[in-house]
Amino acid sequence: MTERNLEGNRIRGRIERLRIRILGLRGDAILVTHLPNIAYLCGFTGSNGMLLVEPHRATLFTDGRYTIQAPEEAAGTGVRVRIAKKGLLGEVGTALRGGDRGKRRVLFPPSKVSVGQAQQLRAASGPRVLWSSDKNTVEELRAVKDAGELDTMREAARLISEVFDELTGLIQPGITENEIAAEAEYRMRRKGASGPSFESIVAAGPRSALPHARPTQRQIGKNELVVLDLGAILRGYCSDMTRTVFVGKAPRKVRGWYHAVLDAQLAAIAALGAGVAAGDVDAAARRTLRRHGLAKAFTHSTGHGLGLEVHEIPRLARGDTAKLAAGNVVTIEPGVYIEGSGGIRIEDDVAIGERGVEILTRATKEFLEL
Repeated sequence: MTERNLEGNRIRGRIERLRIRILGLRGDAILVTHLPNIAYLCGFTGSNGMLLVEPHRATLFTDGRYTIQAPEEAAGTGVRVRIAKKGLLGEVGTALRGGDRGKRRVLFPPSKVSVGQAQQLRAASGPRVLWSSDKNTVEELRAVKDAGELDTMREAARLISEVFDELTGLIQPGITENEIAAEAEYRMRRKGASGPSFESIVAAGPRSALPHARPTQRQIGKNELVVLDLGAILRGYCSDMTRTVFVGKAPRKVRGWYHAVLDAQLAAIAALGAGVAAGDVDAAARRTLRRHGLAKAFTHSTGHGLGLEVHEIPRLARGDTAKLAAGNVVTIEPGVYIEGSGGIRIEDDVAIGERGVEILTRATKEFLEL
């Protein structure tokens, strides 16, 4: 069986699982509007589309720019392509209005549809269509990766690990944060990535205490921390890895912070497992940092799901009761941030299996003094 046929079969299976979920929610159909969800369910990667999944058919609505691309990407999935002539919302509404099928309950994601779009859908579909809110049905399916997805994510993680290894030879006093970020993204693409998973974070000195600092023209100086948070998209799937290095010889205090964060990260990884509450993983990291006297310096959650998007469910946050499942891929990324001194974060991508976990990102976590 060709790779194309295998992917088509995987997508058909996803749509069938979605149909089962729809029935469980007492729906007759679901309108999928979030582009990563559409890519997951039919392979379409364009910038404008809606996917209507009904009991016996699935239809991708898109515009004339994708007349060639959409049928090619959806080939073998069983999904029909309909090129909208007068706008997607009107075409979807017309498709739902047609025929003598009585009242129908159609699920849609209110967080991904504007108030104006919802009004247009209701007007176009008519009074026999009852629109009902759907929260995360497709996202919950996406959270459990199949073997093919995991293989791709291993490759994406290996790619970003290699990029980091190469960057360590470039980090030195005088080079700017922007230059390092540009090198990172250039090297990702040279290795086959379609681009970065997010805007690369390179933050040096006091700026490393900003968890989501963006690179600037600031030159890296001697005797300061540098946080590098990098991710690459490979065949649609994201990686996300953070490492922290020191330019020069680190003082004992900074070394202590680093090893506290590493201890917290290892404790959180050890807590991972199928059936474990997401909040328990977060708690493991916080307990460890509390023992080191750094609990107040940890200002964000311990991690998040990863896949077609860089932030997916589950979320590894304080008090979250959602249960982790085999097939989840999550980041584990505790950090400490000391205003005026700098920050340290260590992040890996970790796949949860039936019998344990697999760390996908392989760059060294030894404290590098460059």
